[in-house]
Amino acid sequence: MQYLHTMLRVSDLDAALSFYCGGLGLVETRRYESEKGRFTLVFLAAPDDVERAKADKAPLVELTYNWPAEDGTAEVLTGGRNFGHLAYQVEDIYALCTHLQDQGVTILRPPRDGRMAFIRSPDGASVELLQRGENLSPQEPWASMESTGEW
Repeated sequence: MQYLHTMLRVSDLDAALSFYCGGLGLVETRRYESEKGRFTLVFLAAPDDVERAKADKAPLVELTYNWPAEDGTAEVLTGGRNFGHLAYQVEDIYALCTHLQDQGVTILRPPRDGRMAFIRSPDGASVELLQRGENLSPQEPWASMESTGEW
């Protein structure tokens, strides 16, 4: 298992970048914008981790900015909504999800695509599990399992 990133939602991307990069000195290593999903992801590394981050070998902070709605209204971040999730890359997402279920953990977003699952810690922290490398072929019971709760 490899720790990947911690995701934080931000309401003002410029202000967040000013704080994390201009203030703390983190370095932007990559950015992804989704016109269809109306969001921007910005990945930041500590200065000493930049080279390792380029090789996907360093933990990152992922800033997630959800674009304002078509009518111009922006998302209001309340009640801890700004903290998104911890993310881990795993060797076999199906085996780990089976193990977690056996431990009594509810798989909130099953790995239907052989790529991604979400669970929650006992204290409610969201945890994303991502398959290392290529997606695994869809398998039951995961392929037809519905999502449950919030993740």
